Amino acid sequence: MAGSPRARNRPSFSIVPRGRKRGNDDGPPRERIPREIRVLIAAAFVIAIGFGLVAPILPQFARSFDVGVTAAAVIVSAFAFTRLVFAPAGGWLVERLGERPVYIVGLLIVALSTAACAFAGDYWQLLVFRGLGGIGSTLFTVSAMGLIVRLAPPSIRGRVSGAYATAFLLGSIGGPILGGVLARFGLRVPFLVYAGALLVASAVVFFQLKGTSLAERRAARDQAPLTVREALAHSGYRAALVSSFANGWSSFGIRMALVPLFASAVLNAGPEIAGTSLAFFAAGTALSLTVSGRLADSIGRKPLVITGLIVNGAAMAALGLSGNVVVFLGICVVGGIGTGLLNPAQQAAVADVIGNGRSGGKVLAAFQMSSDLGAIVGPIVAGVVIDRLLAGSYEAAFLVTGVLALVAAAVWVGARETLPRPAAAGPDAPATAGGEVR
Repeated sequence: MAGSPRARNRPSFSIVPRGRKRGNDDGPPRERIPREIRVLIAAAFVIAIGFGLVAPILPQFARSFDVGVTAAAVIVSAFAFTRLVFAPAGGWLVERLGERPVYIVGLLIVALSTAACAFAGDYWQLLVFRGLGGIGSTLFTVSAMGLIVRLAPPSIRGRVSGAYATAFLLGSIGGPILGGVLARFGLRVPFLVYAGALLVASAVVFFQLKGTSLAERRAARDQAPLTVREALAHSGYRAALVSSFANGWSSFGIRMALVPLFASAVLNAGPEIAGTSLAFFAAGTALSLTVSGRLADSIGRKPLVITGLIVNGAAMAALGLSGNVVVFLGICVVGGIGTGLLNPAQQAAVADVIGNGRSGGKVLAAFQMSSDLGAIVGPIVAGVVIDRLLAGSYEAAFLVTGVLALVAAAVWVGARETLPRPAAAGPDAPATAGGEVR
């Protein structure tokens, strides 16, 4: 009987759906990150280590061919330029062929182009080889984002984006330091090591995602694609394009092209400090990623994006005023914290707009293009300011970067929150999350 002592003392059992972890008595069960995403996270770690190897020495390698700051910055922009140009093709290929083959081909292209950079005989060969790598980069970036968007449950999109970014950042912490050490054996050595890391990552994805149905051509074709025009109807997506541009300008442009040169030219530091500065940026980002993804899933995407833009913008504006290595590295950490607050929430907002039930290859490609455009324009503008307008004025170049981040934060203030409401469950809910479209 229900009221008997035996019935009261009998242990109760509950069925936990597959894919979820049993939660606390006070809350719902916790979603697990799908296996395919865990594979992508592992591959991101390997890719990040390799990328971190070449990032701090690339501008110095370019200057070894007797070119100025602007020409050295163009090497960074060339990679982003080809990413920008081929991003629409990447989105189209993902929708036609599926994510897995596009991802693997992209990694192999970057591996070959990176190895070729190690054997460049002059500046123009380096420019061409580095630029070709951007084709492969846009392929594996869009395909990885597409898999994550479709696989991540709506309730943990921020956590998934944070986990993926954390893996990339953990690799980025060790990569620049190792790259600075390897540079002692020659500026060409890190490129060969990076090419090898990409081959390892492509092998991991090939074997571990071999059986996933999401990689098949039919599965990609059966999705009803979300058009860029539909996505632009969401103010959250429009704001994400602006913040992605500002983030590309700062994190992938100025940080990679100007920060190492600033450490060398102004602070009179060697390549080791240049690599360490990028590692400090990555460390600050990794620190904030421990909480930013979960906060984006609880309090919303918008507050995290705005806070991240303000913190990063203030740090970048102050970077040119650092008078010694200690202050310089401290500001690098603060700038990284801002990036860590921004990225998971920003990516989750785009995923909210697309939703799990639709393919969004072209929408993701446009989002990536805005970041690449910032990465292209940022170093070039900064180089012109330093070389032509205000000779040696790194302060002005960093100030422009900070102001741009604050402008992006202001755009987000007027945007709608995209985090799905609890009542709006289901695969189509993210498309209208956060209120009416504006």
